[in-house]
Amino acid sequence: MLIIPIKDGENIDRALKRFKRKFDSTKVMKKLRDKKQFTKPSVVSRGGKIRAAYKQRLRTAEEQA
Repeated sequence: MLIIPIKDGENIDRALKRFKRKFDSTKVMKKLRDKKQFTKPSVVSRGGKIRAAYKQRLRTAEEQA
């Protein structure tokens, strides 16, 4: 559970912004979306390999430029 201490006289919007930032860093929504549908481990690893190849192409293009 997230606890956001609110200081005296602090604006509630600011505290809400801190809560949202902390909530996003816990990645709860990402986990829920991932659990919605099963993906095979082979599909997950293939996606990782594609991302790695893309990043590598960007790095080599940057070094050549």
